[in-house]
Amino acid sequence: MGRTNRAAMAAVAFVCIGLSLTGCKQHQSALVKETSIPTVVQKNGHYALMVDGAPFLMLGVQANNSSNYPSALPQVWPALDQIGANTLEIPVAWEQVEPQEGQFDFSWLDTLLSQARQHDKRLVLLWFGAYKNTGPSYAPQWVQTNKARFPKLINAQGKPLGVLSPHSPALLEADKTAFVAFMTHLKAADPERTVILVQVENEVGTYKSVRDYSPEAQKLFDGPVPDMLAKGLGKAPGTWKVVFGKDADESFHAWSFAHYVEEVAKVGKAVYPLPMYVNVALRDPNKEQDPLTYASGGPTWNVLDIYHLTAPSIFTAAPDIYGHDYVGNSGQIRQYTRPNNPLMVVEIGSSTDLARYFYAVLGNGGLGFAPFGLDLTGYSNYPLGAKTVDAPALEIFARNFKLVSPLMREWAKLAYESKVYGVAEPDDHSAQTIALGKWQAKIQYQQWQFGLPEWNLIKDKNDIPEGTASPSGGVSIAQLGPDEYLVIGYHARATFALSDAASKEMVYQHVEEGHYKDGKWIMDRVWNGDEIDYGLNFTQPRVLRVKLTAY
Repeated sequence: MGRTNRAAMAAVAFVCIGLSLTGCKQHQSALVKETSIPTVVQKNGHYALMVDGAPFLMLGVQANNSSNYPSALPQVWPALDQIGANTLEIPVAWEQVEPQEGQFDFSWLDTLLSQARQHDKRLVLLWFGAYKNTGPSYAPQWVQTNKARFPKLINAQGKPLGVLSPHSPALLEADKTAFVAFMTHLKAADPERTVILVQVENEVGTYKSVRDYSPEAQKLFDGPVPDMLAKGLGKAPGTWKVVFGKDADESFHAWSFAHYVEEVAKVGKAVYPLPMYVNVALRDPNKEQDPLTYASGGPTWNVLDIYHLTAPSIFTAAPDIYGHDYVGNSGQIRQYTRPNNPLMVVEIGSSTDLARYFYAVLGNGGLGFAPFGLDLTGYSNYPLGAKTVDAPALEIFARNFKLVSPLMREWAKLAYESKVYGVAEPDDHSAQTIALGKWQAKIQYQQWQFGLPEWNLIKDKNDIPEGTASPSGGVSIAQLGPDEYLVIGYHARATFALSDAASKEMVYQHVEEGHYKDGKWIMDRVWNGDEIDYGLNFTQPRVLRVKLTAY
């Protein structure tokens, strides 16, 4: 809600002292203007998350799992303000909203909506239903303890695991009923569209079993692959073993969970069609793995096509990135950036070495970026994240968010309508080249603002700019015109050149440092001389408009 509308509502609240409750509600509802429902749109292979009718870049923070109670929120909002986030991702647990079957309590959701508006933040709600990190710990006790009605998944040895079977009709109907009630309440309680996305379940799949071997599952596995799936994958009809061969078990399990997710998402969207996605417990992006070593059946990169065909109500599978090596993390970004799967990093570790991937995500048209667990409740998931969530842990993410926040809609629009590029600093600090068609940009790290490394004037190899000993840099580039670019970066040097340098020479025709305000570019100063003779140096977070000329 905008400031003007808030002021009007306050005035109405004063007037309401003397009115009946019904009259008060009528006055209030007249001032709450419904805005367009957020949506995800696609054009020429580019995507945009549309919020209030315009492209929106989610600069998010995911709260810790147990921060989903009113008592924790005073430790959540200050962290978002410090980092410069515009969106909070936070769970709504099935056990919270339906503690007794058929008896719903949405007080947590109402509190969350109210405080998000007060703090001028958007929300992404995480439906922790039957599955949270594959387990049922956020399902109500009446679900968890009724093994006869809600059976567990059976492994190949015939033993039940701690995962609810996705082939349980009773579980699916109960989850759907709760989700419909949740979406129905959300639609009525949020005409201002504070909530922009909904995550359906959380990291579905199964560890230590490639699939469900229950009688219900086995009957389906021995039967034919659904025609829609076989045709969509360009395969001849047949049983799962015939169609998928050695991958039959995992493919069947992926279809099983995708079907479950689709059934839940479909009924929720029928009530209130917010964009919905699933998140992913990842596997190695660069090589084959035994499915017993990761969450088999989840939307891992090797079964993404099965998910998109089976669960069309889901617009993307979003990777949860917690690795600490550049090759692996870059591979995850590559695997989850596809024509049918727009990149959105809804979870990434809070350790400072992972902040640099912000630039790679933006450069791949990412719809959003959200480090996990950056609230001030005192919990840390080290070694996946920072040892302590404190001011230093927040600062490096804050530098990136606060750099982009004033231009987040402009960047989102460019990513949708133009071309964007981006890289994160490799673990060994090696240089990278970004191909821009006619032009290219060489990105270097651990460089001072002046001079060239080949001069060999610095004899001490440890004499590097402060804060660059560990990889922390990156650059994102958006094309504004044939020879013009918007460039943002931190702890990096970008040097532009012609891709075919043998034919012509080039110069930086004009380089402006500036910022966006109300959607308009405001030039702060022109870079020239020393500032451009040795590349464009982002020793501090900067926003530049760069015009190039060949002669």
